[in-house]
This record gives sequence, structure tokens and C-alpha cells, in this order.
Amino acid sequence: MNDPFENVEETAIKKKIVLRVFGLGGAGCNAAGFASQASFSGVDFLAVNTDAQSLEACATPAKFVLGANRTRGLGAGGDPELGRAAAEEDIEKIRSFCDGADIVFLLAGLGGGTGTGAAPVFARVAREKGALVLALVTLPFDFEGTRRQFQAQTGLQHLKTHADAVICLPNQKLFKVLDENTSVLEGFKISNGLLADGLRGIWRMLTQTGLINVDFADLCSVTRGRHAASFFATAEAAGEKRAEQVTEKLLAHPLLDDGQVLNESDSLLVSIVGGPEMTMNEINKLMEPLHRQCENAHIIFGAVIDEAFAGRLSVTLIASRRRQEEVPQPLQDSAPDKLESMQFLDTTVQERSTSRFGAPPPVLSEEKKEQIIRVQGGRSRKKLSRLQKELPLEIIFKGRFEKSDPTIRNGEDLDVPTYIRRGVPLN
Repeated sequence: MNDPFENVEETAIKKKIVLRVFGLGGAGCNAAGFASQASFSGVDFLAVNTDAQSLEACATPAKFVLGANRTRGLGAGGDPELGRAAAEEDIEKIRSFCDGADIVFLLAGLGGGTGTGAAPVFARVAREKGALVLALVTLPFDFEGTRRQFQAQTGLQHLKTHADAVICLPNQKLFKVLDENTSVLEGFKISNGLLADGLRGIWRMLTQTGLINVDFADLCSVTRGRHAASFFATAEAAGEKRAEQVTEKLLAHPLLDDGQVLNESDSLLVSIVGGPEMTMNEINKLMEPLHRQCENAHIIFGAVIDEAFAGRLSVTLIASRRRQEEVPQPLQDSAPDKLESMQFLDTTVQERSTSRFGAPPPVLSEEKKEQIIRVQGGRSRKKLSRLQKELPLEIIFKGRFEKSDPTIRNGEDLDVPTYIRRGVPLN
């Protein structure tokens, strides 16, 4: 009897996840070059920049000069709009880069030109091609200035609109893990290392078969379609108290705001890697405090036994929360019936002069002046002149409203100050 499954190909059962990493801009290329030196089997790295000279120094084997016709390989000059235009110029190339990818990682530093402007374009195209798009980005140090900070925040909002999840590393938080003697090069190396750790942790949980697997669908359930800022952290420890040490490192991690992020998360993905001696008690010691931090969150947990981690524990954590802000819908689209119910409001606007100020004083006849004096209590003109002096005020004319019609009510020009119309002296 023929086996009905004999024609099923093994490759259809064990489909490998296609994961591609794009380093965008100067900071993104540095991070991609740093990560590409580690052992990431089956991951494709591509460095993309508008600055050809800077790109040449990148350690990533595959490189692409973005928007060469527009920028001539001289960079975006810190202008995100030029970085976006360069990406739009090579939109077909970007589509070809994303063909067949299941997961696209975008590494970029926000605040400059290429990374800030091009990252949203790459994210949009990758999602159109059906890939899960995860962006790992850095934000500027405070000392880099308000303009760069503003550009970074604006670019971050655009990126959130198109990427499934954006994992941020504010460089300012690095001061929590740096000492006074840390050099500039070492500081940026630590920043690149944190991005590489996040990439490695996600790669490991997707490619290693474990006792409790975390697969591609699990990652999608935590990140896909949220368009929000997600958070990640990795920690590792060895020795007898490795479970407690890993937990302490996670709860004090600068990218988790000392654990505050966990309290606000509604989804949590935890992947644990340990040696053959890893016990259930260690897993419980690790997961229990995390669960207390986010009791109402949906938690996905995975565990992998790896001979290379004998005596060690490594944990990768991804926390996500849905975006709180809602895009307001136009009133006429969301509730047309409400417009009809609001027609009782009187929307009639009467045309009238806009200006009420600065009119020149009226010209009064002698008869009118005598009448004003009599109204004010029979004071003589001589006595009134002692009480009332002309103030040295500059007469301001109506300017472009000079030809506008006066505001007349009951025969009086309301544009003329009341004390003049009624002859009230200013004592």
C-alpha cells in the first residue's frame, strides 16, 4: 500500500525562517557591522548609507549606496527629508532586498539624516512584502542638542507608523552602565553591543529548538500590528545563584527603566537558554518575579537546553504594549448622524467691521461741546479745562480697515471710545 505522505518534502515541514538585517545610516551601519562579526548563521546583513566613504569603512560584507543620484554619495547632511527622498529614489531596490524575508530587522540611529529619513521607508516596503518588521534604534545623547532630539522623536513617530515594533535604546541611559573613565569609542561599542544582544536573543529563540519552543508565531503575537515602542533586555549569569543574578540584572536593566516598563506591558516574551543542568526550580525563581511585575500581561515563555551554556543562564525578554493614542476620526465620517442632530445650533454670522480700536477722535461742534458741558453738571468751560487735560496719546488709525463700515448702534458709532461719546472727563 502506497504511503499517502511519501511525496511530502521535508523542506516544506522544516521551513527555515529568512531573517534579514539592514543597517541604515552611520550608526546603523556600525551596529550592523558589529553584529555581523558574531555567529549569526542564516542571517543576511546589508549596510545602507548615503555616505559612500563612511559605508566603505563598514565591516558588513554587503553594502549599498542609497540615493546615489540625489546625494552623489556625499551623505544626507543631517537632513531626514533628504534621507527619505534618497530611499524613495531606490524604492525598487529596497523591494528586491526584502523579497522572501520573513523577518526584517532595521538597525538605525535616529536624529541624523539617512537613518531617520530612510528607516520608515524601509519599514513600509518590508511590511508591504509581508515581512515582520522589527526596528532597533538608538536615540541621541542629551548633549547632541535639541534639534537632533526633535528630529529623532519625529522620525521615531514615523517609524512606529510603519514598523510592527520599535525597540528604542536612548543613548543617555548608557550613563547608567558607564563609568567616568569610559572612552567615547568604548561607549558607542557598548551601544552597538546592546543592539547586537537584542538581535542575537531574538535570533536564538527563533532558530534553536528547545524543551519549550518560542516560534515565529509567538513573536508575531507580541509585536505584529502594534506599531508601538517595544522593549528588550538580555542578561546572563553563571554560578550557583545564576537565576537570582539574572533576575536582578533584568529588573535593573537600563532599557527597562529599572523594571517600570514591565508594569506597563500587556505582552511579554521570555526565552531562557541554559546548560543540561538547568533545573525547574531555577526557571521558577526567574519567572516568578517577572510575573509579579506584569500580572495582567500575556506571557509567552520558552526554554532551550544548549551544551554551550553549561553552568550559565541567558535570558532574552521582549515586552510590548499597545499604543495608547488613538487617531481621531473626522466627525463627518465617524458619526454623520451627529451632524444632523447639531443643526439646531445657529451658525449665522453677521458681517461687521473687524476693528474696534484706534479710531481717531470725533470732530465736535461748539454747540455739541456746550451740550456736553451742560450734561456734566453745568460746569463752565474754564473749569472743565482745569479738570480735563488732553493726554499725549498717539492716534492710531485703522490702517487696512480704514475703509471698513463703522459699527453703528442706535445712532452711535461704537468704534469711538465711550468716554468720548458721552463726554466723560478723565480726572
